[in-house]
This record gives sequence, C-alpha cells and structure tokens, in this order.
Amino acid sequence: MNVVRYMLPHLLALSTSAPFWSGRKTGLKSYRSAVFADFPRSGTAEICRTVADWDNMIGTLTRSGCIPDGSKIWWDCRPHHKYPTLEFRICDICTRVDEAIAIAGVFQALVLWLWKLRRRNVTFRVYRTELIDENRWRAARYGIDGKMIDFGKTEELPTRALVRELLEMIGEEIDELGIQAYIKPIEDILAHGTSADRQLRVYDANDGDIKAVVDHLILETKEGV
Repeated sequence: MNVVRYMLPHLLALSTSAPFWSGRKTGLKSYRSAVFADFPRSGTAEICRTVADWDNMIGTLTRSGCIPDGSKIWWDCRPHHKYPTLEFRICDICTRVDEAIAIAGVFQALVLWLWKLRRRNVTFRVYRTELIDENRWRAARYGIDGKMIDFGKTEELPTRALVRELLEMIGEEIDELGIQAYIKPIEDILAHGTSADRQLRVYDANDGDIKAVVDHLILETKEGV
C-alpha cells in the first residue's frame, strides 16, 4: 500500500469525470475528488510500516467509537476490512464500461507487479504524503492534460507520458494476465480525453446547455451495458 500510493494519481487522471458542480464549470476535471477530500479519513493513504500499524489505528478508532470497522477508512487505497486484498478508491466514476474495465485491469497488473517485487525482495521508494498529494491535485485539476512530478527525476513531465511509462512498467504483468485487449481503451483515453473532456466538449458545443451533458452521459453510460 505504501508503494502503490505513488501510482494512484495516474489512475485518477485517467478516470476524471466530474468537471461540473451545480450545473457550472468548476475548472477541475474531477471536482468530485475535491468535495470528497473534505470528509475525514479520506485522501492519500497514510504510511503504515507494518500490519500492526494499521491494526493499531483501526483499533483506536473503533474502541473510541469513531468508526464501527475499517470500512470507514476512505483513503485512496486501503486494506479491505474483511478480505486480504487492497482496495483502490481513488478513481472518479467512469462513464464507459470499457474504460472502467481497463482501469481495473491496470490495478490488477500493478498489484501483480508489486507482488513480484516483494517475492524478489526488491524495494521501491516510498514517497512522502505531501508529494503524492501534489500529483493528486494536478490529476484532479487537469486530468491527463496537465503535468505531474516524476519524483525520481524531480521534474515535471506530461501526465500522458507518465501514464504511458506506467503501462510500460507493468507490460509484462499485463501480458501474463492476458488482459491486453481490456487495457486498450487506455490508449483511447490518452488520445481523445477522459469522460470529463468529453462532457466539456458537449457543453461547449451546445452553448453551455448542461442538459445536453446529462443526455450525453445517459447515452454513454448505457453503451456496452
């Protein structure tokens, strides 16, 4: 969980789908992420060095009556409170089924990549929460059209380039899982934009008619169902 936090803003950028609030442009590609960040126990996951760290935190919150169980931790990534899995929560709501499947496939390959690192006793640097938050904000603000920070190089790079770098990094795992076909919509997103970009194009093409955006979303969501 500590390592994967670095890659999560990349997936938020791909899934952005909330550029409006109360029928108006917000200037963000994922305003939903900004709203949800005001809730407690949300946002970038805190670093837990051991399972005991996580268990102690959950124990403190449950014994004090703050939460009933670990399901009320709404971090971008968290251990599932019942099953021995990681749960990824950072994404906005995909409005196309094929894009949702593609992003889920990236998560699947990413977890396999991390598992294989662990099996080889290889480590990957864990970055500070403040740094992850910087990229998280950029993803919510600009989607795939902006830049994020490559912390290894300590420089800004186009988000599209960093997403492609991530896909290349987990390419072996994508092949191993046999999910190449499911991942293909990611390239369409990088070439033509996210749901947020499509919504904004519809909005502008219809002279700011938010109802046209709603109609577009209904049709788009029904596709492939």
